[in-house]
Amino acid sequence: MKLQIALDDLTMEEAAALMDRVKEYVDIIEIGTPFVYQYGMEAVRFFKERFPDKEILADMKIMDAGYLEAEEALKAGADYVTVLGVTDLLTIKACIEAAEAYGKEVVVDMICVPDLEKRVSELEAVGAHGLAVHTGTDMQAAGRTPLLDLKAMSACARKAKISVAGGIKAETVADYAAFGPEVLIVGSGICHAADPVAAAKEIYQLCKENS
Repeated sequence: MKLQIALDDLTMEEAAALMDRVKEYVDIIEIGTPFVYQYGMEAVRFFKERFPDKEILADMKIMDAGYLEAEEALKAGADYVTVLGVTDLLTIKACIEAAEAYGKEVVVDMICVPDLEKRVSELEAVGAHGLAVHTGTDMQAAGRTPLLDLKAMSACARKAKISVAGGIKAETVADYAAFGPEVLIVGSGICHAADPVAAAKEIYQLCKENS
């Protein structure tokens, strides 16, 4: 499994300093949605230039104007861009078209998708490269975890790569690894850990051991 760090609620300076410390233990740097709101595509450009050996995901959560919005992130250096699974297939197909024009990939964020099995089938039919199980922070606060959705998606996905996010920490890595996702996404479990380097190293090693 690859480890993706989600940079969400940090300043550019804080995030850069953190990445300098944990880069050895990270495969993908996610420019999270709050980060995109604050800094725009400058954040994508900055992290791609500063860490050229790392893959960059721009968590755009695109809902409309698929080609245009995806291309903005791709031109800035993103290797992956996200689109929401609840939007229309035309928008998702446009994002896929843009990504393939740049030799990159689209990850469909499945947050709030009501019928996972049906939507996974539709998304794979149009060529979605990746699917992201995502339990939002508000749902996490209400006690929901991504495990059930990951189990359901792993059972029905045939081609797309699966990533999973939602309050994951070192002690729960094995629970998620059991369902075989390609990417584990960790935000606060590293970014707000008492010792971010130790947390990143432990989670990274667990990802590789459970691959």
